[in-house]
Amino acid sequence: MRRTAAKAPAIRSSASRPHPVRSFVTLAAVAGMVATVAIPAFVAADRGDVAEARTLQQVSADDAQSLVVASEATPEALERGGYSATTPEEIQAKKDKEAAEAAAKAALAARLAAAASTTSSSSSSSSSFSSAVPLVAPGSGLVRRPLARFDNFGTPYAGHKGTDYMVGRGEGIYAVADGTVVASSESGPGWGVYVKIAHNINGTNVTSLYAHMDWGTRRVQVGQTVSAGQLIGQVGDTGRANGTHLHLEIRVNNGYTNAESWLQANAG
Repeated sequence: MRRTAAKAPAIRSSASRPHPVRSFVTLAAVAGMVATVAIPAFVAADRGDVAEARTLQQVSADDAQSLVVASEATPEALERGGYSATTPEEIQAKKDKEAAEAAAKAALAARLAAAASTTSSSSSSSSSFSSAVPLVAPGSGLVRRPLARFDNFGTPYAGHKGTDYMVGRGEGIYAVADGTVVASSESGPGWGVYVKIAHNINGTNVTSLYAHMDWGTRRVQVGQTVSAGQLIGQVGDTGRANGTHLHLEIRVNNGYTNAESWLQANAG
């Protein structure tokens, strides 16, 4: 029997065997590519964002009507006097005010007409003063009382520089002496409608002030000369007044004096 010799195992050359370092580099490169593609998709899916891609033109078209303005400027306050009434409420309030003013003027006209009627009916008398009130001081004839009738209220509170005479609305007010009107106003400070007259009585400088007259009843203006007993206005309650009355102030040589005491000494 022929014996065959055993074949020796084949030996591969180093050129045909795969190099371990090169294989590792290849695997790492492939893994990096997979990670680059997979991670963004995973993050997008995890965040719940819209999956489909959108172009800049699509985004621009969706937001074409949007406008965002950032500003820290505060709105400028509007002044009330800078515009006229436009709402129904403001228009109605304006109409109500005009109606009230018209009614007040009509009432005043009626009172003035009634006063004129009373004056004309008593024209046969030498004076419209009540006969119970002396008109002139004995022996002087220069000073008269300002009211036909009155209830002296005296000095109601500290600092009150005049004397209050409680009479009804529309009662005639008369100048206490000859003189010149130095103030006549519809809006005195606290006095409301008032008249102030400067007098010279036997060489003594005297001023008389008549306050709280009714609206529109002043009969004299600044610079006008008046005579004792001349009608200068009518009683009201304008200014700081509680009820209709005459607030009379008398100053002698620039010093305040009790009006009623002065009248009693000079006008009886």
